[in-house]
Amino acid sequence: MFFYRDMLMMLAKNKRVEETKQVWEDLKKEGVLFDQHTFGDIIRAYLDNTMLSEAMDIYREMRESPDRPLSLPFRVILKGLIPYPELREQVKDDFLELFPDMIVYDPPEDLFEEDEDRNKSEDD
Repeated sequence: MFFYRDMLMMLAKNKRVEETKQVWEDLKKEGVLFDQHTFGDIIRAYLDNTMLSEAMDIYREMRESPDRPLSLPFRVILKGLIPYPELREQVKDDFLELFPDMIVYDPPEDLFEEDEDRNKSEDD
């Protein structure tokens, strides 16, 4: 599983979307069951490379997985979704439904505005 996860992550990080999808589908056809950590890692690799559609496709598969949900992969995904508040709220709702006794840290709303302002001043 670790080899498959590493291979998929490297493909995703290098924005080799079609190859990532092909390997993912081939592994599913072979009967490979992905664990929750692999789902979280692949989703995060897509998010880090601004491939939102692909990330959310894998997220939907994760939610349909027979594997017991774990909080850590959700936290990894939620962190990757900070720049995408609408998608983050959807995943956060799922997280809180699955783990009602847990808390989700919400960063300040102006977190990214400060980064943007800093980047603009550095460009000047």
